[in-house]
Amino acid sequence: MPVLSPAEAETLAAAALEANRVAPVNAESVARALVAAELTGQAGHGLRRVLSYAAQAKSGKVDGHAAPRAERMRPGALLVDAASGFAYPALDRACADLPAMVRDQGIAIAGIARSHHAGAVGQVVERLAGDGLVAMMFANSPAAMAPWGARRALFGTNPIAFACPLGGDAAPIVVDLSLSRVARGKLMAAAQKGEPIPEGWALDPEGRPTTDPAAGMAGTMAPLGDAKGTALALMVELLSAGLTGSNYAYEASSFFEGEGAPPHVGQSIIAIDPALFADGTARFAAMAAEIAGAEGARLPGRRRQELRARLEAEGISVDAALIAEIQAIT
Repeated sequence: MPVLSPAEAETLAAAALEANRVAPVNAESVARALVAAELTGQAGHGLRRVLSYAAQAKSGKVDGHAAPRAERMRPGALLVDAASGFAYPALDRACADLPAMVRDQGIAIAGIARSHHAGAVGQVVERLAGDGLVAMMFANSPAAMAPWGARRALFGTNPIAFACPLGGDAAPIVVDLSLSRVARGKLMAAAQKGEPIPEGWALDPEGRPTTDPAAGMAGTMAPLGDAKGTALALMVELLSAGLTGSNYAYEASSFFEGEGAPPHVGQSIIAIDPALFADGTARFAAMAAEIAGAEGARLPGRRRQELRARLEAEGISVDAALIAEIQAIT
């Protein structure tokens, strides 16, 4: 399997996007995010997205030339309009503005409206933790999960993420999870490879467990924690889409298909000064030390951080067929 350096992978992705009606600055932002996902083992949010992203930009479903617009609604509240473009440039803008807002207010929120697929959301909160902030992020996505006991998909797989700094040179704690048992991107990757999925990941349109990724994508995703997972998915819908005036999951078009109206989903990011009430960073580090010292335990985020360090040095293995498909649209 070919091995690409992160820079080579970014160049590959950005070139394909630019060839399909995406402005260079936006193509670079998207490519950085996709390669960052590859570096942490989240291939479902990685280079396999280039083909569908390019198709959506080419058809106009995503405005590849959109420039996000930011407006301070209150001293501690920023609204970023993604303007029917990719989410990543809008998320970049939010991450650029939030640290100064938190220094002034102690806590701040950014809402992103008229947005698109947010990818590996842990990357966003980890970036803010690198600026010394506690961060939480909520993102909704097109309908893929039914309320507990129902068959009609009303919620997205709706990832949530959290990160906090530990001080010094320590890497932050990073929690990044989808509220379905697995991210829907894993079904897409399995379908592209022609591979089955484990039973328990998804349900077919009749509500039956399936190992066929195509049937799972046509049906619904199994929720994490059963009824508890769907309750959390509702919370994310309200915090990300309801709060920002964006489309709920059942109103949003697909992140995968080239045709149709823009998804116009939403995201929200809350950033907090860890010294707001006490020396939070020191207290976080104390808890982290207890977890790290517990036999068999691992701090959330460490596996992906270790993988990233290794792949940054050794390169990313990318399927030759995928490289050829991306090059074919460049």
